[in-house]
Amino acid sequence: MAPALLAVMALPAAAEKIPLPVLSKYLNGIKTAETQFTQINDDGSKSTGRLYIQRPGKVRFEYDPPEQTLVIADGTSVAIVDAKSNQRPDAYPLFRTPLSVILARRVNLNQAKMVTGHYGDGTYTTVRAQDPKHTEYGSIDLVFTDNPVRLSRWVINDDNGGRTSVVLGDLTKGGQFDEGLFTLPKGAVIHREN
Repeated sequence: MAPALLAVMALPAAAEKIPLPVLSKYLNGIKTAETQFTQINDDGSKSTGRLYIQRPGKVRFEYDPPEQTLVIADGTSVAIVDAKSNQRPDAYPLFRTPLSVILARRVNLNQAKMVTGHYGDGTYTTVRAQDPKHTEYGSIDLVFTDNPVRLSRWVINDDNGGRTSVVLGDLTKGGQFDEGLFTLPKGAVIHREN
């Protein structure tokens, strides 16, 4: 065999990545889901809990003890509730968080300027996405497995350079949730965009 052909045969095959339309279809197929999660914060600390998703726009993170924290998105705002605090919870517009990308009514990863990275390593496909209208609010790295396609984790890259990873257990899709799961607490201080 020619040396050039041998050299080409010795190179690893290009890593396959799941196409963006397939990933968009998968995300749009999630109407409701719940799972266990492990959160790894920028400082290396870890928390666990249960996650509930109801698209569009609703999510609830219930943290396991000793944490006494809830994160709730009601479709328009996101509130962080700390039961140990004497302060009223703050709430911010959902679009100010990269989670808005996957909680949108219709996810279209082919939308102009939404995806800034799309990589495959043969095991995982990673998509870095942002809200093209609000790039100042950071981005989200969505990590998927193949056969079947499954969202296995995401990483929030905030506007200050911090990274928070959320590793998902097996998603249980379908079912109905009590709307109270996604209701912001009374007295939440809602901060609007200036």
